[in-house]
Amino acid sequence: MTQNRNKLLDLFEGNVANAVLHIILDKCNNDENIAKKYVEEWKISLEVARRYRRKINPAHTIFQKSEGEELKRSIISRVRAEVLFRISKGYTIDSSLIDVSADDVLRELNVL
Repeated sequence: MTQNRNKLLDLFEGNVANAVLHIILDKCNNDENIAKKYVEEWKISLEVARRYRRKINPAHTIFQKSEGEELKRSIISRVRAEVLFRISKGYTIDSSLIDVSADDVLRELNVL
């Protein structure tokens, strides 16, 4: 079970990070056509993350504090790396949104 749980946690973490990234990109974007794609992407990633969340432990319970904080740290790290990469490619992104967006998504998924 531990082996499966670790894999589920990795998949959950990746989908949450993708959702957070696309939420940030949506907030920082002025083009409505592109924003629709970002919204669509974060909704899909968030729904997939919810499915993994239900498989990890009961969705109505929160994670242990240490595990939740570790997930948050890892997700923020992934998102920050992708934001920096996209900034280097010319995107205009407000990196101060990373922590706020990650907290919002993790609270919505009952991780924190």
